[in-house]
Amino acid sequence: MTIPRASHIESSARLLVAAQLSDLLQRGSRAHLIGIGGVSMSPLAEELHRHGLRVTGSDLRNSPAVEKLRSLGIDIYIGHDAENVHGADLVIRTAAAREGNPEIDETLRLGIPLFERAAAWGVIMRGYANAVCVSGSHGKTTTTSMISQILLAAGRDPTVMIGGTLPTLGSGYRVGSGDTIVLESCEYFDSFLSFFPTLAVILNVDADHLDYFGDIDHVKAAFREFAELAPETGRVIACGDDRNTIDALRGLDRDITTFGFHAQCDVRCESVLETGHCSEFDVVYEDRVYCRVKLKVPGKHNILNALAACAAAISLGVPSETIEDALRTFVGADRRFEFKGRLNGAVIYDDYAHHPTELRALLDMATALPYKRVVVAFQPHTYSRTASHLEAFAKELRRADKCYIAEIYAAREINTYGITSADLAALVPDSTVCATLSDVEAALKAEARDGDLIITVGAGELDKVGEQIVN
Repeated sequence: MTIPRASHIESSARLLVAAQLSDLLQRGSRAHLIGIGGVSMSPLAEELHRHGLRVTGSDLRNSPAVEKLRSLGIDIYIGHDAENVHGADLVIRTAAAREGNPEIDETLRLGIPLFERAAAWGVIMRGYANAVCVSGSHGKTTTTSMISQILLAAGRDPTVMIGGTLPTLGSGYRVGSGDTIVLESCEYFDSFLSFFPTLAVILNVDADHLDYFGDIDHVKAAFREFAELAPETGRVIACGDDRNTIDALRGLDRDITTFGFHAQCDVRCESVLETGHCSEFDVVYEDRVYCRVKLKVPGKHNILNALAACAAAISLGVPSETIEDALRTFVGADRRFEFKGRLNGAVIYDDYAHHPTELRALLDMATALPYKRVVVAFQPHTYSRTASHLEAFAKELRRADKCYIAEIYAAREINTYGITSADLAALVPDSTVCATLSDVEAALKAEARDGDLIITVGAGELDKVGEQIVN
């Protein structure tokens, strides 16, 4: 089942929504946020609170993010109830809150203005001189984290919104007082088309979220529209190595800086040295070595992420030595090849890879490391993605020495595809289907031996297994 996507979001409609929201986001207005504890909703709540709005919210459960917001004086309800929206001047919803939610339905019944989370972020970023929006099918969290760490080291005091936890921040966001905002920008449901980037970063374009886009051509069209959001005085930073990205941007009337391994890229790497979990390379810009980067996060995909971050930093005028210092201390974002611990001589890592391209990059890196075996525990994410890429997932998983496959993590979906993890396991020799996460945990405990690299992989709940094993 494919969610029909509008072929185009009219810029006039986008500007009208932004104007309406700007009028409502005034000091003293009450903004109610549905799903306030979410990864991009909690920083939004803090930002609105900082600007003098009376913020309330609701969420299904307590969390550290909810408690932090409460410490600021924000009233938060646990559970969704129609009465929670009474008295609100506007309501902002997370993407997961749709019609059928009692607060959404009551908002519509009362005629309270209702806005998407992305639209609110779009209005907020218009107040910044520099709005760095990092998009791409893969690598957004890591690259957004790298850019944020560089700008923090440069003393730019940025406002940051990341789809994961950056150890330097101890969270996925910060509200700064500088003139720059950095946001991870997701293409799903065309969310990023509500933004107003001055610097639009496109890492890659791949066939993902096909339950919404339908096919790769519609994915390309969305990223093309995103690039067109950059003003004539702005800039697009794009991967020159990625054919889909180049196709999407062909003929674009904007200043474009390309990055990549190829010699024709504006920002490229040379003299690459990879040793174990580390890599080192020259960043070449305007045909001279701009800086020498040393990374503690492995893999060619992370070299590309770092090149994108360097291109953004160069565009923002960050000195070369600051880029070097910031990336030298970068240790990754959570769930991006994150070290969990050891068991029976095996090392345990966790990774968020949930698309075949991400899985390929992960295994390219993992199989090049000096371990005796690579053992993968994989949890497919959503029925639609598993059905669309079944053979591609199997092709990558066959590269592991041993594979355990958990049941599919449904997320937002109902299984109308008739797909199960057994269908995937049937294509992967020497793989085992585990009905529960406890079964995965028991299997990995029995499997672990000296010299193994064990990776729990997926965007669902499999990271909990790694934590249980090492604890």
